[in-house]
Amino acid sequence: MPEVIFTGPEGRLEGRYHHSETPRAPIAVILHPHPQHGGTMNNKVVYNLYYVFVKKGFSVVRFNFRGVGRSQGDFDNGQGELSDAASALDWLQSVNANASSCWVAGFSFGAWIGMQLLMRRPEIEGFVSIAPPANMYDFSFLAPCPSSGLILQGTEDDVVPEPSVEKLANKLKMQKNITIDYQLVKGANHFFKDHMDHLVTSVNNYVDTRMGHTANTAARRKAAGAAQASSN
Repeated sequence: MPEVIFTGPEGRLEGRYHHSETPRAPIAVILHPHPQHGGTMNNKVVYNLYYVFVKKGFSVVRFNFRGVGRSQGDFDNGQGELSDAASALDWLQSVNANASSCWVAGFSFGAWIGMQLLMRRPEIEGFVSIAPPANMYDFSFLAPCPSSGLILQGTEDDVVPEPSVEKLANKLKMQKNITIDYQLVKGANHFFKDHMDHLVTSVNNYVDTRMGHTANTAARRKAAGAAQASSN
């Protein structure tokens, strides 16, 4: 996985990038947990999310927010980190100009940033939100939530209590034109210790389902277009 350095709002940002060999491969940005509580792009949840998307044929980037590792700048309480995430997506799109679709995935603080990015970037059509900190941050900006996605939560999370995430998921489920898949990992704590395989399987299956649906829809549209052309 090659190291990359790209320009962020406060200087360079350090990342790891996998480039898919598939033409028009989809792209994904992976966002790490809170920088002031040890969060980095090498967090185990982030690392495993990255490789789920790699194995699905995506071009994928994960990176350190400002002030983490070799990324320049200082922690900015979320506002600057959202700008960092937007810069990461800009960079990813610049090297994948013909990407077929765009996703964002984040863990904890990174999930909060990722869901804000959804609101700013309409090209994002899928998200994976792991343990979104609904007890710590305001998610009311998701009104309406523009994309369907997966929310995954451990039942024994003592950092982000499950009822707060369930409340968020239920609120989003009431919105029209999107589908929120809310899944629980029984016995998992905030960091999914001893439950990482379950997390990987859940995300893997969700992406498979979504990408399969997208491919089938595209195939139906192509077939319908060919039929119409032949009838003209």
